[in-house]
Amino acid sequence: MRVAVTGTPGTGKTTAVERAETPLSTVHLNRAVRERGLTAGHDETRDSAVVDIDAVTAWLDGREDLLVESHIAHHLPADRVVVLRCHPATLADRLRARDEPEATVTENAESEALDVVLTEAVDRHGRDRVYELDTTDRPPDAVAADIEAVVAGERDPASGTVSFLDYL
Repeated sequence: MRVAVTGTPGTGKTTAVERAETPLSTVHLNRAVRERGLTAGHDETRDSAVVDIDAVTAWLDGREDLLVESHIAHHLPADRVVVLRCHPATLADRLRARDEPEATVTENAESEALDVVLTEAVDRHGRDRVYELDTTDRPPDAVAADIEAVVAGERDPASGTVSFLDYL
């Protein structure tokens, strides 16, 4: 089984996955992309690497029993997709605390308000394989427990349950 944990940067993916206890091997995809050079260039506007999804897919091919964590994990083949969500104002605060550029903060907060990652996940994987979790005011251990429940098959798929349109 392969479970993707995805969401806009700042939603708590890395922290929650590091705390989750599952029988799956964890892949922190952003780290693997950097270490293995799985890129297709550089985005000058965002000053970030452009991930080569085909190269990542090929690298993961044949590997099973994985918990794959990244803001792009939903673009990969997966049996279940956990989409972490966070109110855009809280998300913006988290990104500013990381000293992200204001343009990055604004882009990610607006993307979260518009459900960009959730929509992409549902479009690729279907509603029956997507699990939306609001992390806004929840401790990381509680989010980790929800991820554990998804992996164990103890939670039903749910998407479209969170709305942050009030932010816009």
